[in-house]
Amino acid sequence: MPIDRQQAFSGTTAADIDTATLEAHLARNIEGFAGPLSLARFKGGQSNPTYKLTTPGGSFVLRRKPFGKLLPSAHAIEREYRVTAALAETGFPVARPLHLCSDESVIGSAFYVMDFTDGRVFWQPYAPGLSGGERAALFNSLNETIARLHALDPMTMGLADFGKPQGYVARQIRRWSEQYKASETEVVPEMDRLIAWLPGACPADSGAAIVHGDFRLDNCIVHLTEPRIIAVLDWELSTIGDPLADFTYHLMQWFMPLSETGAGVGSLLGHEHEPGLPAFHDYAAAYCRRTGRDGISHLPVYMAYNFFRLAAILQGILGRVRDGTAANAEAAVMAQQVRPLAATAWRFAREAGA
Repeated sequence: MPIDRQQAFSGTTAADIDTATLEAHLARNIEGFAGPLSLARFKGGQSNPTYKLTTPGGSFVLRRKPFGKLLPSAHAIEREYRVTAALAETGFPVARPLHLCSDESVIGSAFYVMDFTDGRVFWQPYAPGLSGGERAALFNSLNETIARLHALDPMTMGLADFGKPQGYVARQIRRWSEQYKASETEVVPEMDRLIAWLPGACPADSGAAIVHGDFRLDNCIVHLTEPRIIAVLDWELSTIGDPLADFTYHLMQWFMPLSETGAGVGSLLGHEHEPGLPAFHDYAAAYCRRTGRDGISHLPVYMAYNFFRLAAILQGILGRVRDGTAANAEAAVMAQQVRPLAATAWRFAREAGA
């Protein structure tokens, strides 16, 4: 039976962290923090478990690495903390980080705490419930936000060593090929073909910028009453890289395979005519105008790469289900999207000449 994404991923459930130990630690390390502390775990968020912390003085959010066996370089909350701290200094919309703890003895894994940003999360990418004008304004805000991110200078933000600006897509192809193989649970022929084809089709770098790595509507907090982005979340995959690779990942929503269960990643397929929803090419053109580009060359290659990459990420979730470290009850269902994503990636690869 299909799930209601908004209901399935909204709200909180019981926490699995020792409250007393955490409360004592935060009281020592965050100015003005004082208990009593109550915790609840957010239902959404597949990779790093995320919690709402409530005290008499206000609310906070904690993100931790999953417990148990982890893939190499995955769940990089230390990088999340560093990049969001730098972004907050520029005024970019993020939840301000307050404390990073690498001592696993406190709660059983590394974690960090940030401000709680009160707002709305739309788990369906077409933002149901908005008027046409509100939806158009929200997508304009999304477009402006990612263009603004790519205009920032990592050097002046103290992030010169946050990533290697050259060869980003090539490294991502290599990384996610390795991660996919480490998590593989069955043979998916299209993934094997993509692993063989993508390295030779990889486009030259289109520039170097801070890239989010997973920029989409459900990784953003929207103002409670206005159709605008007030915080971008989930910076685990961020680095310095090719901005067009980052933006074309965002464009996948227009082609995302539909999930029979409603889990996985939401899609705009079937909702293209929602009032206010921009057409694919119009949305891409708006980003190009904002970033001073004439267009997006090698678009099918970028789309093939991004669908391959997301398939590998979801395969990693399935690997964590296998290993007992998945962060979300819907993880196994989400991972059923690996094959449809791989098929979509291969369709774009064929369009690019594979």
